[in-house]
Amino acid sequence: MSEETPGFEEKPEVPADGTTPDEPKAADSAKEEAAAPAGDAKQDVALLAQLDQARTALNERTADLQRLQAEYQNYRRRVERDRVTVKEIAVANLLTELLPTLDDIGRARDHGELVGGFKSVAESLETVAAKMGLQQFGKEGEPFDPTIHEALMHSYAPDVTETTCVAILQPGYRIGERTIRPARVAVAEPQPGAAPKSEDAGDADTDAPDKG
Repeated sequence: MSEETPGFEEKPEVPADGTTPDEPKAADSAKEEAAAPAGDAKQDVALLAQLDQARTALNERTADLQRLQAEYQNYRRRVERDRVTVKEIAVANLLTELLPTLDDIGRARDHGELVGGFKSVAESLETVAAKMGLQQFGKEGEPFDPTIHEALMHSYAPDVTETTCVAILQPGYRIGERTIRPARVAVAEPQPGAAPKSEDAGDADTDAPDKG
C-alpha cells in the first residue's frame, strides 16, 4: 500500500491563463448581452423602414383609388349628360319635322275647317307634341324680342310706345328654354318724332291759373 503524504491535498487543474473553467462561460454571456441591444436596435430600424415603405405604398394606392373613383364619377356624369342631350336633339328633330303639319292644323282651325275625324286626329297630334315638351308662343301686343321673334312686316302706329308685335304670321315653338323656331310676326313702331304721352299733361292744364 502506498502511503499518502500528510499535508498535501489534491487541487483541481488550473489552465495556463490562470482562469477557472467557469470564467469563459461568464465572459461569453457578457459579450452576448452586450451584443443583444445592438442587434435589437438594427432590427427596430429595419422594421421602421419597412413600415414607412408600407405606409407610402398604402398612400399611393389610396390616391390612385380616389383618382379612379373621381374619374368614374365624371365619366358617369358625362355619359348621363350626353344621353340627355342626344334625347333632346332627337325629340327636337322629330318635332321640327312636325311643325308644317301643326301650321296646317292651325290654319284649318282659323278657317273653321277643323271638323269631324280630322279634328280628332289633329287634337291628338297636338296633345302628343305637348307631352313631348313642345310649347307654342307668340301673341299679338307683346313687345318685339329679336331673340324669339322674326319680323317679316314693319309699320308705324300712333298707339304704340315701343316696337310691338301687332300680328302673328306664324307661331313660334320651343322645347323647354330652347327655341326651335322663332315666331314670325308683323311689328309696328311709334311714329317718328311723336312725343310720348304724359299722364300729367291734363293735370298741368287743370292746375294752371286762369288769366283775365
